[in-house]
Amino acid sequence: MIPLEEALEHIRARVRPLGAERVPLAAALRCVLAEDVEAAWPVPPFDNSAVDGFAVAAPDTGPGPVELRIVGTVAAGDPGDLPVEPGTAVRITTGAPLPPGAASVAMVEDAVVDASGTTVRLDRPPPEGANVRRAGEDLRAGDPAVLAGTTLRPGHLGLLASVGLADVLVVRRPVVAIGSTGAELVEPGSPLGPGRIPDANRHLLLANCRAAGLTTVDLGRAGDDVDEVADLLRRGARSADVVLTSGGVSMGEFDPVKVALADTEGARWMQIAIKPAKPFAFGLVEGVPVLGLPGNPVSAAVSFELLVRPTISLLGGGGFRGGPIVEAVAGEDLARRRDGKVHYVRVRLEPGPDGRPVARSAGAQGSHQLTGLAGADGLAVVPDGDGLRVGDAVDVLVMPAD
Repeated sequence: MIPLEEALEHIRARVRPLGAERVPLAAALRCVLAEDVEAAWPVPPFDNSAVDGFAVAAPDTGPGPVELRIVGTVAAGDPGDLPVEPGTAVRITTGAPLPPGAASVAMVEDAVVDASGTTVRLDRPPPEGANVRRAGEDLRAGDPAVLAGTTLRPGHLGLLASVGLADVLVVRRPVVAIGSTGAELVEPGSPLGPGRIPDANRHLLLANCRAAGLTTVDLGRAGDDVDEVADLLRRGARSADVVLTSGGVSMGEFDPVKVALADTEGARWMQIAIKPAKPFAFGLVEGVPVLGLPGNPVSAAVSFELLVRPTISLLGGGGFRGGPIVEAVAGEDLARRRDGKVHYVRVRLEPGPDGRPVARSAGAQGSHQLTGLAGADGLAVVPDGDGLRVGDAVDVLVMPAD
């Protein structure tokens, strides 16, 4: 067996980020920015009101109250060229340009307008600068807005829009092709004959990729014939940037994925010191990385988190990293025996009294038992040894919920 880090390094040395492409802002969510973006103008671009109210000049009559003559209205989108002079006020809406001569804005809640609508009384005139958003308060022209290498979240897209970008240069997001192998598999919904089972793995892996916002190619199923599997891998390599298979990578001499990858560039069959998900195969088919995952469904899911997710992240320009790890507290004993492997226990995470989450078993832990996986929030990392006791600290690899 080899440590997980050795398997990851084998992949890392043979995978490179994809090229950059320019996409509309609406298509850039979760993409990695490929160039620094600077603010072309100040943000906000002009002084404006933070509230609905009355723009007023600097008070010169003491703390108040004061009565001011209303001389007009400035709304958001107006040019804002109606001047404010001492003794006058201008109605103003949130986001409207601050009129010339205005020093502050009184909130509408603090103003009393007379019945004629021509005079406003302010019992407490606002101090200078109150409720005013200054030009460039967020960004000045030329300031860096978002840096290359940033994975774009909704807030980044809003910021890029605020500096006037309609499209951005990003690292292309990988297309993932996914197929299953095994003569025992049938499509879910089909009748089960003797020795047949539904193909759960392909749908699980497709869902994981789609939840990450990735485009997928469904390669369907191949039996246990090496030529059939090799054809599936070639179809995947010609239609995607990375190919995932499940099954056919175990100890058998003729496991078809292992055999089909044997003569490819970078080919390596591995027994990784983890449980579940020990068997794993890798190779490059027509230059495209193929990751051969185990056939047990929970093993395939764990392999996805530990091996596939970092590979996809690297291809998409996000660096070679998997999901987030949080420090939790074991809410129950997580027992195990010594076997030279790191165990990944499916756990639920609950709020803890000290702010750290509490990890409890999510249910059945067999590599064939999807019930525990379906109820899990993450994978508790239990090192080789006798396990963990209630109250022990434990790292949990969080599995994204969407």
